[in-house]
Amino acid sequence: MQFRNFKMVGYVVYGRGSFNQLDEILAPQRKPNAPMVFLVDHFFEGKALPNRIPLRGNDVIIFADVTYEPKTKQVDALALQLKEQFGEVSGIIGIGGGSTMDLAKAVALMMNNPGSSADYQGWDLVKYAGVYKAGIPTLSGTGAEVSRTTVLTGPTRKLGMNSDFTPFDQIVLDPELCKDAPANQRFYTGMDCYIHCIESLEGTFLNEFSKSYGEKALQLCREVFLGNSPWSDIKDDKLMMASYAGGMSIAYSQVGVAHAVSYGLSYLLGTKHGIGNCIVMNHLEEYYPQGVREFKQMVQENNIDIPQGICSGLTEEQFDTMMNVSLGMKPLWENALGKDWEQIMTREKLRALYEKL
Repeated sequence: MQFRNFKMVGYVVYGRGSFNQLDEILAPQRKPNAPMVFLVDHFFEGKALPNRIPLRGNDVIIFADVTYEPKTKQVDALALQLKEQFGEVSGIIGIGGGSTMDLAKAVALMMNNPGSSADYQGWDLVKYAGVYKAGIPTLSGTGAEVSRTTVLTGPTRKLGMNSDFTPFDQIVLDPELCKDAPANQRFYTGMDCYIHCIESLEGTFLNEFSKSYGEKALQLCREVFLGNSPWSDIKDDKLMMASYAGGMSIAYSQVGVAHAVSYGLSYLLGTKHGIGNCIVMNHLEEYYPQGVREFKQMVQENNIDIPQGICSGLTEEQFDTMMNVSLGMKPLWENALGKDWEQIMTREKLRALYEKL
Protein backbone atom coordinates (compact mmCIF):
# COMPACT_ATOMS: atom_id res chain seq x y z
CA MET A 1 0.00 0.00 0.00
CA GLN A 2 1.27 3.47 -0.88
CA PHE A 3 0.92 5.96 1.99
CA ARG A 4 0.50 9.61 1.18
CA ASN A 5 3.35 11.72 2.52
CA PHE A 6 1.68 15.10 2.72
CA LYS A 7 3.17 18.52 3.30
CA MET A 8 1.92 20.55 6.24
CA VAL A 9 2.17 24.25 7.07
CA GLY A 10 5.73 25.27 8.02
CA TYR A 11 5.07 27.42 11.09
CA VAL A 12 1.97 28.17 13.18
CA VAL A 13 1.46 30.93 15.73
CA TYR A 14 -1.80 30.94 17.70
CA GLY A 15 -3.29 33.34 20.23
CA ARG A 16 -5.12 36.59 20.73
CA GLY A 17 -2.83 39.45 19.71
CA SER A 18 -0.43 37.17 17.78
CA PHE A 19 -0.98 39.37 14.69
CA ASN A 20 1.25 41.94 16.47
CA GLN A 21 4.24 39.60 15.94
CA LEU A 22 3.91 39.74 12.16
CA ASP A 23 6.78 42.22 11.66
CA GLU A 24 9.18 40.00 13.61
CA ILE A 25 7.93 36.84 11.81
CA LEU A 26 8.43 38.34 8.34
CA ALA A 27 11.81 40.00 9.02
CA PRO A 28 13.99 36.92 8.22
CA GLN A 29 12.08 36.35 4.95
CA ARG A 30 12.76 39.79 3.49
CA LYS A 31 15.07 40.16 0.48
CA PRO A 32 16.71 43.49 -0.46
CA ASN A 33 14.40 45.70 -2.54
CA ALA A 34 11.82 42.92 -2.88
CA PRO A 35 8.54 43.88 -1.17
CA MET A 36 6.20 41.87 0.94
CA VAL A 37 2.82 41.94 -0.81
CA PHE A 38 -0.19 41.95 1.52
CA LEU A 39 -3.32 40.66 -0.21
CA VAL A 40 -6.14 41.85 2.03
CA ASP A 41 -9.87 41.06 1.72
CA HIS A 42 -11.58 44.19 0.33
CA PHE A 43 -14.00 43.98 3.31
CA PHE A 44 -11.23 45.69 5.35
CA GLU A 45 -10.72 48.67 3.03
CA GLY A 46 -11.12 51.83 5.14
CA LYS A 47 -11.19 49.83 8.40
CA ALA A 48 -8.59 49.64 11.18
CA LEU A 49 -6.87 46.36 10.29
CA PRO A 50 -4.78 47.59 7.30
CA ASN A 51 -3.24 50.28 9.55
CA ARG A 52 -1.80 47.49 11.72
CA ILE A 53 0.06 45.82 8.83
CA PRO A 54 3.83 46.25 9.38
CA LEU A 55 4.84 47.84 6.05
CA ARG A 56 8.58 48.18 5.37
CA GLY A 57 10.44 49.66 2.39
CA ASN A 58 8.44 49.20 -0.81
CA ASP A 59 5.87 46.81 0.69
CA VAL A 60 2.42 47.07 -0.82
CA ILE A 61 -1.16 46.36 0.28
CA ILE A 62 -3.49 45.12 -2.46
CA PHE A 63 -7.18 44.93 -1.57
CA ALA A 64 -8.45 41.75 -3.19
CA ASP A 65 -12.00 41.76 -4.52
CA VAL A 66 -13.37 38.44 -3.32
CA THR A 67 -17.02 39.16 -4.08
CA TYR A 68 -16.69 36.00 -6.15
CA GLU A 69 -14.33 33.15 -5.44
CA PRO A 70 -10.86 33.41 -7.03
CA LYS A 71 -10.63 32.82 -10.76
CA THR A 72 -7.55 31.67 -12.65
CA LYS A 73 -7.56 34.86 -14.73
CA GLN A 74 -7.54 36.98 -11.53
CA VAL A 75 -4.55 34.99 -10.22
CA ASP A 76 -2.68 35.31 -13.52
CA ALA A 77 -3.35 39.07 -13.75
CA LEU A 78 -2.11 39.68 -10.19
CA ALA A 79 1.05 37.61 -10.66
CA LEU A 80 1.80 39.41 -13.93
CA GLN A 81 1.20 42.82 -12.33
CA LEU A 82 3.64 42.02 -9.50
CA LYS A 83 6.32 40.68 -11.87
CA GLU A 84 6.07 43.77 -14.07
CA GLN A 85 6.02 46.18 -11.13
CA PHE A 86 8.68 44.64 -8.89
CA GLY A 87 10.39 41.79 -10.76
CA GLU A 88 10.82 39.90 -7.51
CA VAL A 89 8.82 39.88 -4.27
CA SER A 90 9.85 38.64 -0.82
CA GLY A 91 6.49 37.03 -0.16
CA ILE A 92 2.72 37.08 -0.47
CA ILE A 93 0.69 37.47 2.73
CA GLY A 94 -3.04 36.63 2.51
CA ILE A 95 -5.26 38.32 5.12
CA GLY A 96 -8.97 37.47 4.99
CA GLY A 97 -11.30 34.52 4.54
CA GLY A 98 -10.77 31.35 2.52
CA SER A 99 -10.98 33.10 -0.86
CA THR A 100 -8.28 35.62 0.06
CA MET A 101 -5.99 32.92 1.43
CA ASP A 102 -6.53 30.76 -1.68
CA LEU A 103 -5.75 33.77 -3.87
CA ALA A 104 -2.53 34.41 -1.92
CA LYS A 105 -1.41 30.78 -2.23
CA ALA A 106 -2.11 30.74 -5.97
CA VAL A 107 -0.36 34.07 -6.69
CA ALA A 108 2.68 32.94 -4.65
CA LEU A 109 2.89 29.77 -6.78
CA MET A 110 2.47 31.66 -10.06
CA MET A 111 5.37 33.99 -9.25
CA ASN A 112 7.68 31.01 -9.95
CA ASN A 113 5.69 28.78 -12.35
CA PRO A 114 5.25 29.47 -16.09
CA GLY A 115 1.97 29.67 -18.00
CA SER A 116 -1.47 30.10 -16.48
CA SER A 117 -2.74 28.91 -13.11
CA ALA A 118 -5.39 26.99 -15.11
CA ASP A 119 -2.54 24.69 -16.27
CA TYR A 120 -2.09 23.55 -12.67
CA GLN A 121 -5.70 22.80 -11.72
CA GLY A 122 -5.57 19.20 -10.58
CA TRP A 123 -3.36 16.99 -8.47
CA ASP A 124 0.43 17.43 -8.26
CA LEU A 125 0.86 19.45 -11.46
CA VAL A 126 2.75 22.41 -9.91
CA LYS A 127 6.43 22.17 -10.90
CA TYR A 128 8.24 24.69 -8.68
CA ALA A 129 7.92 26.08 -5.17
CA GLY A 130 6.32 29.52 -5.08
CA VAL A 131 7.63 32.54 -3.19
CA TYR A 132 7.28 32.68 0.62
CA LYS A 133 3.62 32.82 1.65
CA ALA A 134 1.75 33.39 4.90
CA GLY A 135 -1.96 33.06 5.69
CA ILE A 136 -3.83 35.08 8.28
CA PRO A 137 -7.51 34.10 8.56
CA THR A 138 -10.09 36.70 9.59
CA LEU A 139 -12.94 34.18 9.28
CA SER A 140 -12.90 30.61 10.55
CA GLY A 141 -14.13 27.47 8.86
CA THR A 142 -12.69 26.88 5.41
CA GLY A 143 -9.47 25.21 6.54
CA ALA A 144 -7.72 27.09 3.69
CA GLU A 145 -5.03 28.06 6.18
CA VAL A 146 -3.83 24.44 6.40
CA SER A 147 -4.85 22.80 3.13
CA ARG A 148 -2.61 21.69 0.25
CA THR A 149 -5.01 23.14 -2.30
CA THR A 150 -6.06 26.55 -3.55
CA VAL A 151 -9.53 26.34 -5.05
CA LEU A 152 -9.87 28.26 -8.32
CA THR A 153 -12.55 28.68 -10.96
CA GLY A 154 -10.90 28.22 -14.35
CA PRO A 155 -12.13 28.47 -17.93
CA THR A 156 -13.51 24.92 -17.90
CA ARG A 157 -13.79 23.83 -14.26
CA LYS A 158 -13.60 24.71 -10.60
CA LEU A 159 -10.67 22.78 -9.19
CA GLY A 160 -7.76 23.38 -6.86
CA MET A 161 -4.04 23.58 -7.46
CA ASN A 162 -3.46 20.55 -5.23
CA SER A 163 0.25 20.14 -4.54
CA ASP A 164 2.97 19.87 -1.91
CA PHE A 165 4.05 23.38 -2.92
CA THR A 166 0.65 24.88 -2.04
CA PRO A 167 0.55 24.96 1.81
CA PHE A 168 1.53 28.17 3.57
CA ASP A 169 5.01 28.56 5.02
CA GLN A 170 3.50 30.39 7.99
CA ILE A 171 0.03 30.91 9.44
CA VAL A 172 -1.00 33.40 12.10
CA LEU A 173 -4.11 32.30 13.99
CA ASP A 174 -5.36 35.32 15.93
CA PRO A 175 -9.04 34.95 16.93
CA GLU A 176 -9.25 38.72 17.64
CA LEU A 177 -9.24 39.30 13.87
CA CYS A 178 -12.64 37.54 13.57
CA LYS A 179 -14.56 39.70 16.02
CA ASP A 180 -16.25 42.01 13.48
CA ALA A 181 -17.29 39.27 11.06
CA PRO A 182 -20.95 39.58 9.96
CA ALA A 183 -23.09 36.91 11.70
CA ASN A 184 -24.36 35.31 8.48
CA GLN A 185 -20.88 35.14 6.96
CA ARG A 186 -19.47 33.68 10.16
CA PHE A 187 -22.16 31.01 10.15
CA TYR A 188 -21.75 30.02 6.49
CA THR A 189 -17.97 29.77 6.84
CA GLY A 190 -18.27 27.90 10.13
CA MET A 191 -20.64 25.44 8.46
CA ASP A 192 -17.97 24.75 5.84
CA CYS A 193 -15.96 23.31 8.74
CA TYR A 194 -18.92 21.42 10.20
CA ILE A 195 -19.73 19.89 6.79
CA HIS A 196 -16.02 18.97 6.25
CA CYS A 197 -16.22 17.00 9.48
CA ILE A 198 -19.45 15.16 8.64
CA GLU A 199 -18.15 14.25 5.17
CA SER A 200 -14.73 13.17 6.45
CA LEU A 201 -16.05 11.16 9.42
CA GLU A 202 -18.66 9.34 7.32
CA GLY A 203 -16.45 8.81 4.27
CA THR A 204 -14.92 5.59 2.96
CA PHE A 205 -11.40 7.12 3.20
CA LEU A 206 -11.68 7.52 6.99
CA ASN A 207 -8.63 6.62 9.08
CA GLU A 208 -7.51 7.34 12.65
CA PHE A 209 -5.51 10.41 11.58
CA SER A 210 -8.55 12.06 9.97
CA LYS A 211 -10.85 10.81 12.69
CA SER A 212 -8.78 12.32 15.52
CA TYR A 213 -8.87 15.81 14.00
CA GLY A 214 -12.41 15.48 12.62
CA GLU A 215 -13.96 14.45 15.92
CA LYS A 216 -12.34 17.35 17.77
CA ALA A 217 -13.40 19.86 15.08
CA LEU A 218 -16.96 18.50 15.18
CA GLN A 219 -17.08 18.80 18.97
CA LEU A 220 -15.91 22.44 18.76
CA CYS A 221 -18.50 23.25 16.04
CA ARG A 222 -21.24 21.86 18.28
CA GLU A 223 -20.03 23.95 21.21
CA VAL A 224 -20.06 27.06 19.01
CA PHE A 225 -23.32 26.64 17.06
CA LEU A 226 -25.61 24.71 19.42
CA GLY A 227 -27.04 25.82 22.76
CA ASN A 228 -28.46 29.25 21.89
CA SER A 229 -25.78 31.14 23.84
CA PRO A 230 -24.75 34.64 22.61
CA TRP A 231 -21.62 35.06 20.50
CA SER A 232 -18.44 35.50 22.56
CA ASP A 233 -14.65 35.68 22.30
CA ILE A 234 -14.40 32.05 23.39
CA LYS A 235 -16.58 31.04 20.44
CA ASP A 236 -14.17 32.78 18.07
CA ASP A 237 -11.27 30.95 19.77
CA LYS A 238 -13.01 27.59 19.41
CA LEU A 239 -14.12 28.14 15.82
CA MET A 240 -10.59 29.11 14.76
CA MET A 241 -9.27 25.83 16.17
CA ALA A 242 -12.19 23.89 14.65
CA SER A 243 -11.22 25.30 11.25
CA TYR A 244 -7.60 24.25 11.72
CA ALA A 245 -8.52 20.74 12.92
CA GLY A 246 -11.20 20.35 10.22
CA GLY A 247 -8.65 21.28 7.56
CA MET A 248 -6.20 18.75 9.00
CA SER A 249 -8.91 16.08 9.03
CA ILE A 250 -9.51 16.30 5.28
CA ALA A 251 -5.77 16.47 4.53
CA TYR A 252 -5.56 12.71 4.95
CA SER A 253 -9.09 11.86 3.77
CA GLN A 254 -11.55 13.86 1.62
CA VAL A 255 -14.81 15.77 1.65
CA GLY A 256 -18.00 14.40 0.10
CA VAL A 257 -21.41 14.98 -1.49
CA ALA A 258 -22.09 18.54 -0.26
CA HIS A 259 -18.76 19.83 -1.55
CA ALA A 260 -18.97 17.94 -4.86
CA VAL A 261 -22.45 19.37 -5.58
CA SER A 262 -21.63 22.90 -4.37
CA TYR A 263 -18.65 23.09 -6.76
CA GLY A 264 -21.14 22.94 -9.63
CA LEU A 265 -23.19 25.77 -8.10
CA SER A 266 -20.22 28.04 -7.62
CA TYR A 267 -18.84 27.35 -11.10
CA LEU A 268 -22.13 28.18 -12.84
CA LEU A 269 -23.82 30.67 -10.50
CA GLY A 270 -20.87 32.13 -8.59
CA THR A 271 -22.37 30.88 -5.31
CA LYS A 272 -19.87 31.39 -2.49
CA HIS A 273 -18.41 28.18 -1.10
CA GLY A 274 -19.77 28.36 2.46
CA ILE A 275 -23.30 29.32 1.50
CA GLY A 276 -23.25 26.81 -1.38
CA ASN A 277 -22.40 24.00 1.03
CA CYS A 278 -25.29 25.09 3.28
CA ILE A 279 -27.76 25.18 0.36
CA VAL A 280 -26.76 21.63 -0.62
CA MET A 281 -26.48 20.20 2.93
CA ASN A 282 -30.12 21.22 3.53
CA HIS A 283 -31.15 18.43 1.09
CA LEU A 284 -28.73 15.58 1.87
CA GLU A 285 -30.76 13.51 4.37
CA GLU A 286 -30.26 10.46 2.14
CA TYR A 287 -26.47 10.61 2.59
CA TYR A 288 -25.89 12.22 6.01
CA PRO A 289 -29.18 11.83 7.96
CA GLN A 290 -27.84 12.66 11.41
CA GLY A 291 -25.56 15.45 10.16
CA VAL A 292 -28.39 17.12 8.24
CA ARG A 293 -30.70 16.95 11.26
CA GLU A 294 -28.08 18.64 13.43
CA PHE A 295 -27.24 21.15 10.68
CA LYS A 296 -30.91 22.20 10.50
CA GLN A 297 -30.95 22.63 14.28
CA MET A 298 -27.88 24.93 14.01
CA VAL A 299 -29.58 26.96 11.25
CA GLN A 300 -32.67 27.40 13.42
CA GLU A 301 -30.83 28.27 16.65
CA ASN A 302 -28.66 30.85 14.89
CA ASN A 303 -31.57 32.45 12.98
CA ILE A 304 -29.99 31.94 9.57
CA ASP A 305 -31.86 31.92 6.26
CA ILE A 306 -30.67 29.34 3.75
CA PRO A 307 -31.51 30.46 0.18
CA GLN A 308 -34.04 28.29 -1.67
CA GLY A 309 -34.87 27.82 -5.34
CA ILE A 310 -31.53 28.98 -6.74
CA CYS A 311 -31.66 26.42 -9.58
CA SER A 312 -35.19 27.21 -10.71
CA GLY A 313 -35.35 28.46 -14.29
CA LEU A 314 -31.98 27.04 -15.38
CA THR A 315 -31.63 25.68 -18.92
CA GLU A 316 -30.69 22.10 -19.86
CA GLU A 317 -27.26 23.37 -20.85
CA GLN A 318 -26.76 25.04 -17.46
CA PHE A 319 -27.75 21.87 -15.58
CA ASP A 320 -25.32 19.91 -17.75
CA THR A 321 -22.51 22.36 -16.96
CA MET A 322 -23.12 22.03 -13.21
CA MET A 323 -23.30 18.25 -13.39
CA ASN A 324 -20.09 18.00 -15.43
CA VAL A 325 -18.18 20.13 -12.89
CA SER A 326 -19.62 18.17 -9.98
CA LEU A 327 -19.02 14.70 -11.45
CA GLY A 328 -15.44 15.73 -12.22
CA MET A 329 -14.74 15.72 -8.46
CA LYS A 330 -14.00 11.98 -8.49
CA PRO A 331 -12.08 11.64 -5.18
CA LEU A 332 -14.95 13.40 -3.35
CA TRP A 333 -17.59 11.06 -4.76
CA GLU A 334 -15.45 8.00 -4.07
CA ASN A 335 -14.95 9.08 -0.46
CA ALA A 336 -18.69 9.66 -0.05
CA LEU A 337 -20.12 6.65 -1.88
CA GLY A 338 -17.29 4.15 -2.43
CA LYS A 339 -15.57 2.82 -5.54
CA ASP A 340 -18.89 2.14 -7.33
CA TRP A 341 -20.03 5.74 -6.90
CA GLU A 342 -20.79 6.17 -10.61
CA GLN A 343 -23.49 3.50 -10.38
CA ILE A 344 -24.99 5.27 -7.35
CA MET A 345 -24.76 8.95 -8.33
CA THR A 346 -26.13 8.82 -11.88
CA ARG A 347 -26.67 11.99 -13.89
CA GLU A 348 -30.43 11.57 -13.37
CA LYS A 349 -30.03 11.39 -9.61
CA LEU A 350 -27.69 14.38 -9.52
CA ARG A 351 -30.05 16.37 -11.76
CA ALA A 352 -32.95 15.65 -9.36
CA LEU A 353 -30.80 16.87 -6.46
CA TYR A 354 -29.88 20.13 -8.24
CA GLU A 355 -33.58 20.72 -9.01
CA LYS A 356 -34.33 20.72 -5.28
CA LEU A 357 -31.80 23.48 -4.48
